[in-house]
Amino acid sequence: MTVPARVSQKNPRALTPLAESIARLNLDTDIRFGTQPSDWTICSDLLSEPTKFDLWRKDLAEWLVEQYGESDDRATAGYIMGWYLHVPGYLAGLLFHTARRVPTLKPCDTAFRIAQDGRPHPDGMAILSDEFACLPDDPASNHPAATVVPSEAALAALLRARYAAHAAQFVASFGQVVRFGRRQLWAAATDMLEYGPWAAGRVCGDENAGVTEAALILPEKLEPFVSASTLHLTDEGWKRKRNSCCFHYVLPDAEPCTACPRTCSSN
Repeated sequence: MTVPARVSQKNPRALTPLAESIARLNLDTDIRFGTQPSDWTICSDLLSEPTKFDLWRKDLAEWLVEQYGESDDRATAGYIMGWYLHVPGYLAGLLFHTARRVPTLKPCDTAFRIAQDGRPHPDGMAILSDEFACLPDDPASNHPAATVVPSEAALAALLRARYAAHAAQFVASFGQVVRFGRRQLWAAATDMLEYGPWAAGRVCGDENAGVTEAALILPEKLEPFVSASTLHLTDEGWKRKRNSCCFHYVLPDAEPCTACPRTCSSN
């Protein structure tokens, strides 16, 4: 079912530019703007108390036992790592793809909702701040909340920097409660930064544009990320070489991910 984006503002005729961009979306994922109900999690609240990740992993472990007969600490850490980083990565990629706008991506300005039935994954995402960056020809470039940059390359670089700042806080927080090293955590951050625009292109009907945007955002190996965009065209369509592993393959009778870096000899 397609879910229209929701905007929590008292006067829908007075939407800010970023809220308007989100209101135009019509996607399967619930994407929102503004303050959300109490069952939503503000990213900064989670990052400030890393032990809250343990509660999320406990719920995931129970679901994995239901699905596979047992759980695994590596899998719960791998799933949560990817799910969390997908939130800022997808929000950034989606707004870059659809509006050439980049939100702040600060943890205090992003939020998500964890599904209450079945798999405990983020089934909704939200931007909480009006602030955004855009190009000079954006019709809202003179808005007080806008930061104007001169080119698409500069906008992509700003997106990368804002995402990196958020990801750095995640690496510092999540790294306290899992056994993954910094390289593994930044590999996941790289994967989700690449996946955001690619996924946005696919859901909006222009995968090739999403691939081009991923290459613009990750044109080469740039610190702290571990690689450039790895998307490449094959006989089966666009594929990528994953840098990180969710450890799904360690679960009983689980099929490895198609681009699993631990089980695939080549991607």
